[in-house]
Amino acid sequence: MLPPSPFPERAAMAPATFSIAPGEHAHAVRVRYADSDQMGVAYYANYLVWFEVGRTEWLRSRGYAYRSLEGEGVFLPVTEASCRYLAPSRYDDLVWIVTRVGKLGRTVVRFDYRILKEDGTLAAEGHTEHCFLSRAGRPVRAPQAVARILAGGQAAG
Repeated sequence: MLPPSPFPERAAMAPATFSIAPGEHAHAVRVRYADSDQMGVAYYANYLVWFEVGRTEWLRSRGYAYRSLEGEGVFLPVTEASCRYLAPSRYDDLVWIVTRVGKLGRTVVRFDYRILKEDGTLAAEGHTEHCFLSRAGRPVRAPQAVARILAGGQAAG
């Protein structure tokens, strides 16, 4: 059992003020001091780090660890990344990474992301595209178990 928090106002995360669609997963992170610039605004490259957190937690929420994929000898390098910044996230803000599978092919997958502020404001949106590679660096099909998980979380349309 953990001792009570010395910061009771931070002990529990506020409930999300937005909804997520089937196939999406939301994961909260707090903007750390190290994540922000001198003006207290989250440094732009951290959004790509948060995208990585989002896709890792998306998989974990479906019972599959990213590490397991690599244990099977399959890797998912990023082949494309895009982020559109719409509102600043600041030091100590709680932001939500909402992740979904945007597109799934035989050897590629695209994850779509929204970064939402605590009040539901859209701070950023973007995507990453990945290809499935073998240890030898050759494109391969997604393992069946992973393909089923990804297909189950794919966005409609």
